[in-house]
Amino acid sequence: MKLNGDMDFTGRSFLKLLDFTPAEITALLDLSARLKDEKKKGAAHRLCPGKNIALVFEKTSTRTRCSFEVAAADLGMTAVYLDPKSSQLGKKESIADTARVLGRVFDGIEYRGFGQDRVETLAKYAGVPVWNGLTNEAHPTQVLADLLTIREHFGDLKGRKLVFLGDAGYNMANSLMVGCAKMGMRFTACSPEDYFPNRDLIAQCREIAAGTGAELAFETDPMKAVQGADVLYTDVWVSMGEPDYIWDHRIRELRPYQVNEALMAQAGPQCRFMHCLPAFHDLETETGRDIHEKYGLDCMEVTDAVFESEQSIVFDEAENRMHTIKAVMAAAMA
Repeated sequence: MKLNGDMDFTGRSFLKLLDFTPAEITALLDLSARLKDEKKKGAAHRLCPGKNIALVFEKTSTRTRCSFEVAAADLGMTAVYLDPKSSQLGKKESIADTARVLGRVFDGIEYRGFGQDRVETLAKYAGVPVWNGLTNEAHPTQVLADLLTIREHFGDLKGRKLVFLGDAGYNMANSLMVGCAKMGMRFTACSPEDYFPNRDLIAQCREIAAGTGAELAFETDPMKAVQGADVLYTDVWVSMGEPDYIWDHRIRELRPYQVNEALMAQAGPQCRFMHCLPAFHDLETETGRDIHEKYGLDCMEVTDAVFESEQSIVFDEAENRMHTIKAVMAAAMA
C-alpha cells in the first residue's frame, strides 16, 4: 500500500522503529487514525480479503494476541495462533527452516518472543512480511500505539516530554527512546545508572535527534526528571521470561522510581500516565499478592491511585494497539 502518495509499504516487515523514517511513522499513525475512525463509525475496511497470517507466540499476551486477531478479522484475513507449545521454532526445526515453511503457507507472520535476532531471521527467510509483537530488545507495535495515544491527547508529538521511570534498559524504554528521537520529542530515562539504555542505542538515537530536534536525557532523580513532563511512563520491574528471584533485587533498586501521586503532582496537571500493561497496581493478581506477602507492598511500579486517576490513559493506549497493528498489516498487505 502506498501512503501519503509516494511511500510504498507493500511487503515491508515491521521489526523495529529504527527501520522507519519520521515521515513513514507519521504515515502509519495517519492510517491508524483513519482506520480507527472507520471502526468507530462501523464502516467496513476489508482491505486484505482472503489473506492468511500466522501468529507465533513464544511469550503469551492478552493485548498483542487480541489486537492482531481482531485487526486481521477487520481486514478480512484469517489468523492462525501458534502458542509456545504449537511450534518447533528453534527447537526441532531451525528458525530459518520454520520461516520458509510458514512463508509458503501464510501471507504474513507475527512473532512475539525472545531475542531480536529471532524475528530478524524470520524476516530474512520467510519471503512475506514479518511483524514484531515483542522481543527482549524492541516492542515497536506498542510504541506506535503509544505515539498515536499521545497525539490524540495532545494534538501533536514534536516537543512533547516523555519520562520513562524504572528499568530503562529493556525493550519498552529502548523502543520509546527510538520513537521519541524519530518524532522530535523530549525523552528522559529515569532510573539508577545501571538501568540506563544501551550505550550504542543511545548513540544511534542522539544521531537521529540531531536531525529531528529531539532531546534525550538520563536522570537518576525522579523529582527532577518529571518536571514539566507531558507523559510519565513505566513498566513492570521484572519482565516475562526473567526468573522470580530477581524480584528482591529489582524492588530494592527500582522502588524509588515508582510512579505515585507525588511524582504526578511534581510533573503538573497537564501530565498523563501511560503503561504498556499488565500493571501491578493492586493486589488483584497472583503476582501482586505474592509480592505483598513477601515484601509488604500493596503495589509496585505504579500506585493504584495514579493508575485509576483521570490522568491515566492506559486503556486508550491498550485499545490503540489494535488500530496501529491493523495499519501496519494493511500497509504491508493491502
